[in-house]
Parts: sequence; C-alpha cells; structure tokens
Amino acid sequence: MYGLFSRWWASGEIAAVHNDLRDRLRVAAGRDFDPTAAIIDSQTVRAAETVGAATRGWDAAKKMNGRKRHIIVDTLGLLLVVHVTAANIQDRDGARAALTRLRELFTAIMLVWADGAYSGHLVGWAHQKLALTLEIVRRSEPLTSFVVLPRRWLVERSLAWICLRRRCIRDYERLPEHHEAWVTWSMVMLMSRRLARTQPRK
Repeated sequence: MYGLFSRWWASGEIAAVHNDLRDRLRVAAGRDFDPTAAIIDSQTVRAAETVGAATRGWDAAKKMNGRKRHIIVDTLGLLLVVHVTAANIQDRDGARAALTRLRELFTAIMLVWADGAYSGHLVGWAHQKLALTLEIVRRSEPLTSFVVLPRRWLVERSLAWICLRRRCIRDYERLPEHHEAWVTWSMVMLMSRRLARTQPRK
C-alpha cells in the first residue's frame, strides 16, 4: 500500500487530482481557474520517531521538535503550495522556496498576504526576483481580545482543516515530500466532499 502511495506521489497523480478539484471548486464559487492573490503561513508539527534527525529541528518559539509546513492558499482557503522543512527553519527562509514554487505554478498571482514573520528582506526579494507583492498584515497593538485579522484568517482556517486528518496532526514520514503528499491528500478529501455537496441529487 505504501509503495502505491509513493508511486502516485512521484508520478504526480495526487497533485493532478488535487488541482482538478481545486479548479472545479473555484469555478463553482464563481472564480477563475487561476488565482491572482494568495496568503502564506506556516505551522510546526511534532515529528514521530520515524522522522530522521537530518530533516527535523527544534522550533524555539513553539517549543517543539519536528517539522514545519509552509502553505500558500488562495482567497477561498484552497491549497496552492505546500513546502515542508525542518522546524528550525525560519518562516522567511522556508517562504523563499514556497514562493518560488508558487510563481512557477501560478503566473497570474501578483499579491501575497503574510504575517509579520515574513517582513524584512523577504518583501524586497519577492518583488525583485518573483514580481510578487508581499503585503504584511500586522496585528494592532495592544490586543485585549481575540481579533480576526483580514486575509490571514483564511490560511489559519486552512491549517485547521489539514489538522482534521490524523496523519497530519503529527509528521510520521521519513521524507518531507511524503508529508507534503499527506497534506495534499487531506485537501483532496475536503474538496471532494465539498464538491459533492454542490452537485444536484439524482
């Protein structure tokens, strides 16, 4: 079974199914196939004993040993890019690979929203190298209660969707790209069920 999973991911079958479902959901929502804006964020997850030391790390902010998944979603919260690194990789560093992949796959995207962890040199780098405008959505200070931040809540909701799948609560995979595959599968499950609800009953 695991061999079949590996072959499907290596051949691009999982990504193809995922992308087709995303396109159909975007059309059903009255959107174009190609998004023009996106949101980026990251999430640290604990690594199981099966994850090798070479691809895991310590996230000092979250006090967690594991991996970090960097995701980029469209304005519906649907997955565009997932990139998995060791947890000690800074958000700005992991974002470079994720944004580069985003530009290769989606030429129409011009604007990406992000939180304050992505500020600094990354903003200029994204503009110069990828022709992307990285807009930082900051929290108002001081905060005395929970506040839903514009745009950022979409990617945070997507991260919560991913965590609904047991295989994505922790990272069990020897290879980072196999965790990327499970994240993609989790969105395939979510989108297929959502798309089924939009179809007329026979």
